[in-house]
Amino acid sequence: MAMNLDELVKTANAMVAKGKGILAADESSGTIKKRFDTIKIDSTEDSRRDYREMLFRTSDALKNNISGVILYDETLRQNAKDGTPLVKILTDAGSIPGIKVDKGTKPLPFCPGELITEGLDGLGERLAEYYKLGARFAKWRAVIDIAPGIPSYTCIRTNSHALARYAALCQENNLVPIVEPEVLMDGGHDIDTCMQVTQWALKTVFEDLYYQRVKLEGIVLKPNMVISGKKAPTRAGYEEVAEKTIKVLKDCVPGAVPGIAFLSGGQSNEEATIHLDLMNKMGTHPWAVTFSYGRALQHDPLNVWAGKTDNVVAGQRAFAHRAHMNGLAAQGLWKRDLEKAA
Repeated sequence: MAMNLDELVKTANAMVAKGKGILAADESSGTIKKRFDTIKIDSTEDSRRDYREMLFRTSDALKNNISGVILYDETLRQNAKDGTPLVKILTDAGSIPGIKVDKGTKPLPFCPGELITEGLDGLGERLAEYYKLGARFAKWRAVIDIAPGIPSYTCIRTNSHALARYAALCQENNLVPIVEPEVLMDGGHDIDTCMQVTQWALKTVFEDLYYQRVKLEGIVLKPNMVISGKKAPTRAGYEEVAEKTIKVLKDCVPGAVPGIAFLSGGQSNEEATIHLDLMNKMGTHPWAVTFSYGRALQHDPLNVWAGKTDNVVAGQRAFAHRAHMNGLAAQGLWKRDLEKAA
């Protein structure tokens, strides 16, 4: 298949359209089981389908605030209860289906405590099949941890190279790559350490994207925010997070990139919304600044639904609310009293 740059650019821009962001619903079977354990329901093919179908049929949210949905392999192939392919439900609602293509992380040899993301073998063939199944973008997550003595040069370099290889294969198969180098917020580090590591990771990634001949106007970047570690004795406030995140991005991300869709990475629902809103209140940036949230969009609807058919409408209401709040934040229009109004 010959690369169609016009198609890639059109898709990438639609993914970061004004007031819209991406729903990450690509939890692996293991991760979604942990989520379902919290509401005490079994993770089966049917229960996973029912939950995701509830989200995908929230047509107002998808039409107004959710530009695309990252799916897991199983979900891309699944039909709704009435036999309609879930991909069709998404496209009918005006949302773009995407697919998680990495195979998860494994320990990085000779680098204790560090991980490498796998999944490059046979990726070209898988991408061609995913395109036929209706996917128009893909996602690959690299994981960079901060702890004493890490990250190492080896970790940053190896993960960056894999991200760039993946991105080139995606574009060759006419899928927009979401490039996701995630600096984790699990440690006790301060915000300035996160800032330095995020800058290092992003500089390396864009260097490797250049060497792999990736067209920047046909990608979406999914970075972490520059934020204190969860275990830090004192954590930076909202304004500092917004300012330092934008500073790093302006230093590292070329203006050719259509948009930046942040991961929420362990932030609470409201925290993720406030940070995004403040960044957009700072004025216009060279690229769209929006969201690609998983837990920060799903936590409330999952708990409201709790596996019960009777709760589907209430679950959809909770999902539409979070999607709307983040849609406003992506334009710098969020206000705290809108949360209470719900």
